[in-house]
Amino acid sequence: MTTFVLAGGGTAGHVNPLLATADALCERIPDARIVTVGTAGGLETELVPRAGYELELIERAPFPRSLSIDALKFPGRYLAAAREAKNILRRTKADVLIGFGGYASTPMYRAAQKLGIPIIVHEGNARPGMANKVGARHAHVVALTFPSTDLRAAKGVTETIGLPLRQLIRDLAREGRERRRSSAATRFGLDPDRPVLLVTGGSLGAQRLNETVQTVAGQFPIQILHITGKGKDGPVREAIGDATDYHVLDYVTDMDNAYAVADLVITRAGAGMVAESSALGIPAIFVPLPIGNGEQELNAKDVVDAGGAVIVKNEDFTPEWLAENLPTYLDADKRAQMSDAARGVSPINADQRLAELTLSVLGK
Repeated sequence: MTTFVLAGGGTAGHVNPLLATADALCERIPDARIVTVGTAGGLETELVPRAGYELELIERAPFPRSLSIDALKFPGRYLAAAREAKNILRRTKADVLIGFGGYASTPMYRAAQKLGIPIIVHEGNARPGMANKVGARHAHVVALTFPSTDLRAAKGVTETIGLPLRQLIRDLAREGRERRRSSAATRFGLDPDRPVLLVTGGSLGAQRLNETVQTVAGQFPIQILHITGKGKDGPVREAIGDATDYHVLDYVTDMDNAYAVADLVITRAGAGMVAESSALGIPAIFVPLPIGNGEQELNAKDVVDAGGAVIVKNEDFTPEWLAENLPTYLDADKRAQMSDAARGVSPINADQRLAELTLSVLGK
């Protein structure tokens, strides 16, 4: 039996590509053993068991970025995580380690390197994280989502393959959004024959997007499907009043249907959102998160350069900007051009490519 150990977690941006890759490996080797490794408190504790895969947890040991109590605790935490990582690899008789970044990946990379187990790294963001920089030093393969990402395998192969997408997104891309538009519109109470603007800040929402978009209720001959984030729909509902073409939800579990009916999306620029909207050919207005290390703006760069999307800085995304510029991106010809450009940027078969690269390392 071939045992694949997949490490990563914390956010859906790490967990979803991990699960998509696990599915692709099982398609190719039905009797494969898949073992995932994460840390307590991450989304992997919810998403991995739901997907039916084994989950091992190791100590969460974030690298300290300043002098603090946590910095003093770091050496002990990291050594504990490294011991746990080595024990997992030995106990499962791992044939290969595939890392997706996040707190679990660094000790797993170190342990695999010491045990002589092949390492494969997948970097989801345009700006690589610290864990994957460590992994790339000893990786047989480094697989990138974006060609502009500055990460290379020190001694192995580096390829740009895209982001392994969730099954429901891959299915929608292959089916074609137009084929599902009517049923998706019915699900949300929309008219499939009229344009739809999708607004989403992810499961947690984005206050800037919520506050800005609600100001254009009733101003344009479009329908708005606004997913506000869990528990954040109240202020938007109050602001839009009785606007009949403005549909508000706080959270959806079937984003594929929201994508199916979208003619334009306003959203943040996490790697998952950029890859999914691009693969589906949805023109996008990306408003990158203004905190962090700037990776969201970099995530969107390739599709923006191709003409499939536009970036608006968080501070510039105002009611005035939206009222002035939204008509440009609602124009049917403009949307068609952007859709074609976006679709050529993000492949939908990254899960299969990562599985192929993994099996090639194992000589299978």
